[in-house]
Amino acid sequence: MPAQIPPHGGQLVNRALSAEARAIALERAHTLPVVQLNDLNLADLEMIANGALSPLTGFMERADYESVVEQMRLANGLLWAIPVTLAVDEALAATIALGQEILLAEGARPLAIMQVRDKFHFDRQREAQQVYRTTDAAHPGVARLYQAGAVLLGGPIDLLNWPQRTHDEFPDLRYTPAQTRAIFAERGWRRIVGFQTRNPIHRAHEYIQKTALEIVDGLLLHPLVGETKSDDIPAQVRIASYKAVLDAYYPATRVLLAAFPAAMRYAGPREAIFHAIARKNYGCTHFIVGRDHAGVGKYYGTYDAQWIFDEFPAEDIGITPLFFEHTFYCRKCAAVVSLKTCPHDSALHVALSGTQVREMLARGEMLPEEFTRPEVSRILMESMGV
Repeated sequence: MPAQIPPHGGQLVNRALSAEARAIALERAHTLPVVQLNDLNLADLEMIANGALSPLTGFMERADYESVVEQMRLANGLLWAIPVTLAVDEALAATIALGQEILLAEGARPLAIMQVRDKFHFDRQREAQQVYRTTDAAHPGVARLYQAGAVLLGGPIDLLNWPQRTHDEFPDLRYTPAQTRAIFAERGWRRIVGFQTRNPIHRAHEYIQKTALEIVDGLLLHPLVGETKSDDIPAQVRIASYKAVLDAYYPATRVLLAAFPAAMRYAGPREAIFHAIARKNYGCTHFIVGRDHAGVGKYYGTYDAQWIFDEFPAEDIGITPLFFEHTFYCRKCAAVVSLKTCPHDSALHVALSGTQVREMLARGEMLPEEFTRPEVSRILMESMGV
């Protein structure tokens, strides 16, 4: 078996209880105070339990939270970019004592037992400024933060049941980090590049992925399927487009399509680090960071998500980032290129804004093949009822 990249912190976490332990825990679960989880919490819970957020074993306690917000490191010094927290309102927090167990739930579905080791107030504006680089409530991540409860509960979790969406949404693609690592080993892949996406694949993405594939053994195409903005293309549509492109244009032996359970935070540079560390836990040795990774609006510079990697020693991150410029189709070059490789005027470049794409599809017009594959155009039009 090829040697694999170590998980972040050295050990892959698994917080899912064995059948025997689960049966015992379920017996006492109905006696515990209940905390209902929102979409972000559900995504975080799944990734804590399956090891994607190794070395985290639960929601952050104060020491880790404050260290991550201020220094991008856990209290033990390990690099970590995004707070992973459980916020509740004052009234509920007042009923929960330190050292107490609580039940984390999704409606009537019991999900996990959490030992409350910490309970503390936090500064939303400080977290917003440090993590998102803005306190503007128009930023979707900041807006979510401002709407959260005023008290954070911290402590380890033991999983009783996976969230319902884990079973309902893309069950054939929800590989855990242990499973992706096993697949990579079975295929003999030593170098694996991960690609993060929340949009349908277009030709520029395809170019970047295939360029990276030239220097590694395999590609983990890892679309995010957790909560995104309401105007983002639904995950079901995106997954359909990925499958169509992979079937037609990629060697099946070199790609693994898997669902990434995370919710988008739109935290730009910090989220790029967060995404890279998670893919390291899934077994990737390399991670593609493109233009405006995990960004939204005008809150981040075009390449801020690449430059942040220079702020830390490579061994602290542990996964090799691959940085790509903005790519596009050039009619003169007759190829997908970047400003590094194309000398021609922008008038020769095929570039469409999101608004232009939506307007063309709404009119029933196929997008230019230089921009995206016809299979993707058809799926997008069908999703719009055209």
